[in-house]
Amino acid sequence: MSVEKRQYYFDQSKGMGIIVKTVTRLTVGIVFLFGINVALKGHLVPGGGVAGGGAIALALLSLILAFGKETALKNINRKRITMIATLGMMMFLFLGLIGLIGGNLFSTHFMDNEGKFGILKANIIPLFNIAICLLVGSGVYTIFITLIMLQVRKGSDK
Repeated sequence: MSVEKRQYYFDQSKGMGIIVKTVTRLTVGIVFLFGINVALKGHLVPGGGVAGGGAIALALLSLILAFGKETALKNINRKRITMIATLGMMMFLFLGLIGLIGGNLFSTHFMDNEGKFGILKANIIPLFNIAICLLVGSGVYTIFITLIMLQVRKGSDK
């Protein structure tokens, strides 16, 4: 298909129809909470930071697809995503360095978990999952935003 004849099924700047927007409004919160749940329970069940971050990124990407890129980029811009990625990386680095400061190896458990249960019994693993969740979610979102920002110009073969 040539570049000149390419047609889009919807206007990328305005988003999709009212039905898709309504369903997205109803489901985006559920998907977002599911991602947080998967990230926090990663030490008990399969999943963790990568799967939780992917689910959170999916919630944000569904907003872009439903409402259009301009609306989504006003609310979740590059500065916010960069801050989230930086927070995740600094959290990961800080948690790892605490083990070194205590005289152990990088990312060694440092909390006393004697007599605790649930998420507190897992020591620092849930904290690492949160850091990885922030990194993966912001990374997938950034990759998607970069791809939708690329535009095909008429008359260009590239």
